[in-house]
Amino acid sequence: MKKSISTFLKHPVKDNTNRSANPPVIRASTILFNSMQELYQHEKKVKSHKKISHYTYGRYGSTTTIELEKIIKELEQAYHVFLTGTGFGGISLALMSLCRPGDEILVSDNVYGTTREISEDLLKEFNVDAIFYNPDKFEDLQNKVTKKTKMILVENPGSNTFEFQDLSKIVKLAKQKNILTLLDNTWGTPLYLKPLKIGFDMSFSSATKYFSGHSDAMGGTLAVNKKVFKKIMFFYKLSGYRMSADEAYLIIRGLRTLDVRLKKHFDNTKKIINFLKKHKKIKEILYPHKPSSKNYKLWKKYYSGATGLLSIVIKSKKKSSVIKFVNSLEIFGIGYSWGGFESLAILQELRKGSEYIKGRNFFRFTRDEHIVRLHIGLEDPKDLVNDLKKSLKHIK
Repeated sequence: MKKSISTFLKHPVKDNTNRSANPPVIRASTILFNSMQELYQHEKKVKSHKKISHYTYGRYGSTTTIELEKIIKELEQAYHVFLTGTGFGGISLALMSLCRPGDEILVSDNVYGTTREISEDLLKEFNVDAIFYNPDKFEDLQNKVTKKTKMILVENPGSNTFEFQDLSKIVKLAKQKNILTLLDNTWGTPLYLKPLKIGFDMSFSSATKYFSGHSDAMGGTLAVNKKVFKKIMFFYKLSGYRMSADEAYLIIRGLRTLDVRLKKHFDNTKKIINFLKKHKKIKEILYPHKPSSKNYKLWKKYYSGATGLLSIVIKSKKKSSVIKFVNSLEIFGIGYSWGGFESLAILQELRKGSEYIKGRNFFRFTRDEHIVRLHIGLEDPKDLVNDLKKSLKHIK
């Protein structure tokens, strides 16, 4: 019987041996075989991408991680899924597997800060040049393509500033020039966007965020097509990037309610935006909520839903008052990451010369415009509105 993705997420795997509704947590370094012949044959199965229930060595994963791979593979409609111990590990795995000395990569200027660091700083030590393009101008990307361009790395929507790009245009350009493509799809998740179906070679998600959903697990997923599978598998087996069985179990648990949670995140976010857009101290809401905007149209073109992460732009000559606004929030916690059950707020410094990060090359906001990122959690939206209303009074 054909099942919807919502039903699939509720019944992906069970522990038939112990009759549990949940899969077992299999921790293993040594995997035992009945004979050398069986071990050799199984190694061949792994290399040829045959269906397996275990690997030949614990560095590659366990039965528990394989079950998670299967779930994400179905969600992403992928050839294979690699799991990493942290979210960022998935980005690192793609870059280190495929980039070689003399290559160039084109990177969207609005990527996650750590993605920027590995692209701009670490890859440079391997003689790989990272060139950043303006995510609001497709022509800028076109003009920066050279014969050395190996990969285009896109985050959609952009980290903190939430620019949406025309993904099919990027894929078409890349295929014409034989360039690999990688999309960070953590915001939309493969529930709402399947990058490989659009034509991307790789789709990354930080499983730490919505997949886990409980702020207690870390992991990354890199879904790939057949074209890049062998090269990434080669590096994956050598590097030890694997996810632990315990983290995989927690992420499987979280995925069971992914669809339900995302709907609630979105419903709460709409109510928060309805409050924020009427507030005189909020200059702009960075989220696809205005039907007339370019970002809304590009979101609608590719996504079947939206999630709970957005930013607000506060205009104030007193940065200290913006910090006071964030500090005075009671329900919204202050901290990195997002995608869990709880609401979060953090002031983001994105300009060149900022104290904590390298900053953007293309940044349209002025000195007295401050970006506060909000993750809208699963609390009662009335309480969230009251918390924001009370704290916004501190803005001067």
